[in-house]
Amino acid sequence: MSLEIKKQDRETTQSLIRRFTKAIKQSGILREARRRRFFERPLGKQAKKAVALRKIRAREEYAKAEKLGLNKDKGFRR
Repeated sequence: MSLEIKKQDRETTQSLIRRFTKAIKQSGILREARRRRFFERPLGKQAKKAVALRKIRAREEYAKAEKLGLNKDKGFRR
């Protein structure tokens, strides 16, 4: 989808930019670009299962290290 905005006679740069941003918003280009920005391919069944198991194991290891007092960043979560 292409959008072309040309400067009209006696038009200031600010009004040109205002017209451009209005046209971009109305066309939906910006909304579509933001929607596609973080697209991730859908995972298969096996891949989803592997990711879930990896997360479970990581949580268990973290909890085990917490009990042993090996975690340096106690009380701090991201």
